[in-house]
Amino acid sequence: MAATFRVSSLIRFSLIVVFTFAEANNNGGRFTVDLIQRDSPLSPFYNPSESHFDRLHNAFLRSISRMNHLKTTLSPSSHSIKVLQSPLVSIGGEYFMNISIGTPPVELIGIADTGSDLTWIQCKPCEECYKQKPPLFDPKRSSTYKILTCESRYCSALDLAKRCESHRNLCEYSYSYGDYSFTEGNLAVENFAIGDSTSGSSVTLPKIVFGCGHDNGGSFDEAGSGIIGLGGGSLSLISQLGSSIKGKFSYCLVQTSSSETTNYATSKINFGAESSMNVSSFVSTPLVDKEPATYYYVTLEAISVGKKKLPYTNSSNGDHNFAEGEEGNIIIDSGTTLTFLGSQVYDKVATVLEEEIGSKRVSDPRGVLGACFRVKSESDVDLPVITVHFSGGADVKLQPLNAFMRVEEDLVCFSMVPSDSVAILGNLAQMNFLLEFDFEKKTVSFMATDCSKQ
Repeated sequence: MAATFRVSSLIRFSLIVVFTFAEANNNGGRFTVDLIQRDSPLSPFYNPSESHFDRLHNAFLRSISRMNHLKTTLSPSSHSIKVLQSPLVSIGGEYFMNISIGTPPVELIGIADTGSDLTWIQCKPCEECYKQKPPLFDPKRSSTYKILTCESRYCSALDLAKRCESHRNLCEYSYSYGDYSFTEGNLAVENFAIGDSTSGSSVTLPKIVFGCGHDNGGSFDEAGSGIIGLGGGSLSLISQLGSSIKGKFSYCLVQTSSSETTNYATSKINFGAESSMNVSSFVSTPLVDKEPATYYYVTLEAISVGKKKLPYTNSSNGDHNFAEGEEGNIIIDSGTTLTFLGSQVYDKVATVLEEEIGSKRVSDPRGVLGACFRVKSESDVDLPVITVHFSGGADVKLQPLNAFMRVEEDLVCFSMVPSDSVAILGNLAQMNFLLEFDFEKKTVSFMATDCSKQ
């Protein structure tokens, strides 16, 4: 049955921790982080000169750039090359994390990325550094900084990105981006604190492995100091926390609004087991082990438009790793705004969507989205529920706020687009769902909820 259309905005966020480390330990190792949308007036990256529709369009373009980058890192020919996963555009990442590093602590801002593993920041001395507003971290001034040796297991995890300063046996790394951005430096351990240390609401994380970049350049935002890796690989912050968070983290992304009001609910990310979970309300699908291990792969079996179910099969997808019907054929990524589907299946979905809505499809004037419909008002059209059917019986019902966007006053577009390679479940499709990643059970679980009340 069709549902009344309600528009949504993009999910982009910064990270602010709300528990101290002691409180986290007393809470079974669990701590929670507030997520602030990048374009919210609460964000330091908010640009008041941009319209709501301009912000959406910019986010869509970043999605295309990110998908193209993921394509290069996921193609079979690139599996022998270690490339740092990151957004490719010059205005920087989709969301940011406030961190402090070292003893005494230095406050910095990093791009928080579920599609990256290695955490790295810019460090003194800099052979080449991009301009950043926060001060550069000087490891010589920290009493807890230590460079890892070439024989350390974390240095070995760098694989082809590993270099060794042989005369001192010190581990070095060299990562490059698809847009010719790069970072090079030492692999080290240091004490981190996530959150706002000035308010006393930060979580201390001792002996975190990270890259201290002495040679960095490319299209990085000057407001940030590097990248915080939240992916699934062995070097990521998630993997390093490991048993201390019981192999679990979850997040709940709040639906955003185009209205310029002062009432903003913040999204949440939880490190550790979710204590308030109603297990019976969740549907779960297996995480699939694939290379590179950075990404969170699941298996999409079918898509329903209203009551019309379409199998996610029979594609001529050029990348056999993401062929419809194959295990691990889609990535769950909070850093991508749009959802990308295999081209053949997308065409079938768009055709059924046009029949279901009963309105002629029109083109997106900005040339990004493929299925748009003219509307006079929000009550002028009923849009169907889109159900994504994952393996293991996990049927996730996407409400109109998850699958449609108002991109102009009288234009509504389907927020899924075709891809000839990588399939991605983007953050718009994840709004108002609590998602839990459980690395012990190797599952991702979904529960529909009002994330503003979490």
